[in-house]
Amino acid sequence: MITEFVTPYLRYFWGRLGLSAGGVDSTDPDSIFAVSNGTAETEPAVQPHFDNATKRENTAAVGQPAYLHCRVKNLGDRSVSWIRKRDLHILTVGVHTYSSDARFAALHTDGSDEWTLRVAHAQPRDSGAYECQVSTEPKISLSFWLTVVVSKAEILSGPELFVRAGSDINLTCIARHAPDPPSFIYWYRGTNVVNYAQRGGISVETEQRTRTSRLLIARASPRDSGNYTCAPSSSDSASVVVHVVSGERPAAMQSGATISAPTLLCTLSTLITFYYHRHFLSKFLYNTPLTFISFQNKALAPR
Repeated sequence: MITEFVTPYLRYFWGRLGLSAGGVDSTDPDSIFAVSNGTAETEPAVQPHFDNATKRENTAAVGQPAYLHCRVKNLGDRSVSWIRKRDLHILTVGVHTYSSDARFAALHTDGSDEWTLRVAHAQPRDSGAYECQVSTEPKISLSFWLTVVVSKAEILSGPELFVRAGSDINLTCIARHAPDPPSFIYWYRGTNVVNYAQRGGISVETEQRTRTSRLLIARASPRDSGNYTCAPSSSDSASVVVHVVSGERPAAMQSGATISAPTLLCTLSTLITFYYHRHFLSKFLYNTPLTFISFQNKALAPR
């Protein structure tokens, strides 16, 4: 009687646990935790994580702003901090700055997953490792590296240039070590920007991708002589002194500054002869006994 009364209830509970009456596990594992309200199947909340596609090595020019971009997905109510790793100094928390150096600031737009550290007027001492940290438990962090370089302009002709009157002045300027293409490259003559309207035949070609600018002044005259300066927007400037001369051209002339073969051979021959005689004389004096030299001096002395 008791068995007949209890058995239906046991079968009911076995069925709810996904077990057969013979004690064999159910072939449907989901049915073990299948409850009527479905709360046991709820997925855990997605935790904050970094976007690993973010660029983590950045370069900036001295005096220009530097930016480190950290992207955090599913941040929720956590906060993002920027830390300088060399001294573990907390620079920013959220959008608040915790540094006496006002050049550091955190940039963030509501609704965005990007938290940017800006270093205004970057200096070489700012180079090094930085860390973007999220206040989870345990904390998660992502390291970044900043390199601050000194970008300088270079004029390929050197510091001084001689050009024959009637030929062209052709100056090429390159912005060396510029992290980004300059937004502009200005040319100056003296303290004034080169004036295209002042005379015809002046042109400038600037290629931002190669960070190169070329100044061409056609049919140069002595009035075009002067100090020319190339000034990129994010690099130190460079200057060249241009001399436009008439008549015989100096050896440093831009147009065909070459030495003829006969002149070169003559110069080499002279140098070799001079070296040979000098070497022979020094060797003769070294090997000649002092008594012989003294005898010669006495023989040649006036009586």
